Amino acid sequence: MKNTLVIDLEAEKKEILKRYRALLRACKPTLQKGDKKEIRKAFEMALESHKDMRRKSGEPYIYHPIAVAQIAAEEIGLGTTSIVCALLHDVVEDTDITLEDIEREFGKKCAKIIDGLTKISGVFDTNSSLQAENFRKMLLTLADDVRVILIKLADRLHNMRTMDFMPRQKQLKIASETIYLYAPLAHRLGLYAIKSELEDLSMKYLEPDTYKFIATQLNEKKAERNAFIKSFIEPINEILAEQGLVANVYGRPKSIHSIWNKMKKKSIPFEEVYDLFAIRIILDSPPEREKADCWKAYSIVTDLYRPNPDRLRDWVSSPKGNGYESLHTTVMGPKGQWVEVQIRTQRMNEIAEKGFAAHWKYKESSNDNGLDQWIQKVRELLSNPESNALDFLDDFKMNLFSDEIFIFTPKGALLQLPLGATALDFAFEIHTDVGARCIGAKVNHKLVPLSHKLQNGDQVEIITSNKQSPKEDWLNIVVTAKAKSKIKSSLKEEKRRVAEEGKEILERKLKSLKITYNTDNLNKLSYFFKLSSTQDLFIEVAKGKIELKDLKEYVASEKEIENRGNEKTNDEEKVSTLLKKVKGPESDVLLIGEDLQKIDYTLANCCNPIPGDDVFGFVTVNEGIKIHRTNCPNAAQLMANYGYRIIKAKWNTQQEITFLTGLRIVGIDDVGLINNITKVISNDFRVNIRSITVDTNDGIFEGSIKVFVNDKEHLDQLIRNLLEVKGVTGVTRFDT
Repeated sequence: MKNTLVIDLEAEKKEILKRYRALLRACKPTLQKGDKKEIRKAFEMALESHKDMRRKSGEPYIYHPIAVAQIAAEEIGLGTTSIVCALLHDVVEDTDITLEDIEREFGKKCAKIIDGLTKISGVFDTNSSLQAENFRKMLLTLADDVRVILIKLADRLHNMRTMDFMPRQKQLKIASETIYLYAPLAHRLGLYAIKSELEDLSMKYLEPDTYKFIATQLNEKKAERNAFIKSFIEPINEILAEQGLVANVYGRPKSIHSIWNKMKKKSIPFEEVYDLFAIRIILDSPPEREKADCWKAYSIVTDLYRPNPDRLRDWVSSPKGNGYESLHTTVMGPKGQWVEVQIRTQRMNEIAEKGFAAHWKYKESSNDNGLDQWIQKVRELLSNPESNALDFLDDFKMNLFSDEIFIFTPKGALLQLPLGATALDFAFEIHTDVGARCIGAKVNHKLVPLSHKLQNGDQVEIITSNKQSPKEDWLNIVVTAKAKSKIKSSLKEEKRRVAEEGKEILERKLKSLKITYNTDNLNKLSYFFKLSSTQDLFIEVAKGKIELKDLKEYVASEKEIENRGNEKTNDEEKVSTLLKKVKGPESDVLLIGEDLQKIDYTLANCCNPIPGDDVFGFVTVNEGIKIHRTNCPNAAQLMANYGYRIIKAKWNTQQEITFLTGLRIVGIDDVGLINNITKVISNDFRVNIRSITVDTNDGIFEGSIKVFVNDKEHLDQLIRNLLEVKGVTGVTRFDT
């Protein structure tokens, strides 16, 4: 027996060396004198410190850091410092090695990056979210060194690729976090290949059935698709060659996630998604001819195939905020279907694939880098000392906008804002003081209110007044994170000023009532007046809402308060007692549909789960446990931010309970169609209909029906039967 183990270890040793050599080959393009030695040193340190650790799959742990370094080198194109940090990214967290050791061996830079990658440990306020704090810590390092995020993305990508051995609960949490934060982040940094893979992998775990279905469909049509691409490309290649343009033309399948998004957005089945692939034309052009060559290639394509005039996207003249440059057009193919064509040069393609890392390489040639501006914005967000990590995370999430609009100042300077930005956002973008004093704006010389939504290409002039100051309802007007955080901090400033006044008044009043002014008494007072903090107490006093007679009432009920104060449990305790009550042993799953432990749970309104749906429980502060579907619109955010409050849940099918769900039915209007539909529902299924609304418009029938069903199986069968009714073309479930 012992012998086989030794052989096993020998084989593993060989495999580790093989992977290490592959990593060195991947680093070759960026290696300089002495770099190999540094990488070797980092590899040996990682190997030594992880030597007794294994991954969930049973493999040696060192496979993971090597793989992360490989992704950083090969797929993102990072250099030696990053490779060293990628190899060592887990040692501080998981082993005895400290940041001081790393600084001594590899210098300050590496230590700083690894610190940014190391999770926070130790004392922590459970009211906030650990994930959010870790994310914020990582972004603090981003403000100095973007490599910390790029390595984190490589780490996340490898974890997502190797998540099969994780427990389902962990898979859901990690996949939700990925789709909520890391995929948009990869998009923002221009790493399109990584963004698409992260989205697809998240979907594989969050929506396994849909994922498998689309993957199978894509596979079945592969040969047919390749033949079509070949016939589409041939004439383009011929003319490009005639015109003397050196280009590589190929078809690239769209990601499963983007196909699924299209199906959801347009409510269409897979068969009706036409652009399952895009044709890419990559030109080999010198910098001075890039723009002209792209347009030359565009005119060749549109001479051959008729373009859709609404679908031209020109990111060559004004690149996206993350540096993406490309010409996109949609043309009508020979068989009457729309085909997307993307035209770009090799330099543009490298930036599209490798994003940020490629940017530094070409930095001299790009005069104004949108990414630098974006990092500047993140810096500003982080510099607001008062935002809590979850607020910050929500603001930051908004800052990962995918679509930008370009707005001109009165003097013709260009500013980038997210889609949906208002005149007030623009004011804050110019300067905090301009935003704070803004009373209106002129858009294209016409006067508009602060809430006016800007359109691409608008010219905006801001009108200010010294009497103006930020208002609470401004928070509903703005969409940029910068404006939100500035408004919040100036409102806080105002609050603080009022609270200071209130504090002085309260001190005097308490003195006259012979009550000691101390923290304990202030907390008791806040509790008595049902206020959430002492600051609110001071503000109420300053506004005159709490007067001497109210304070006398407090004195009268002082005794009662003391007794009640001892029983008071705060939110954290509520959550943890509920969690303890539910969780019990690790393997416990909350069974829904029976009141086993008399646990208080409710079904979430945002997604109305029914038996058979994949669900989880979320422990709320005041409303017990809420049951959500795993594909609920809010699930990703809950799992990404409050992983510790999520509990496993599954349906117990012994009971016959009915649940309300909604169906949207689309069809071609025909005599007796409604009668046939209601017949299927009531007679075949003995299902109760709660409400039915029908709308017919020029021969098209649209109805929404709310019915009571027992479980998902029951609902799916009902949908199948409805689709068989003559004239019905589509049936989809919607959340009631």
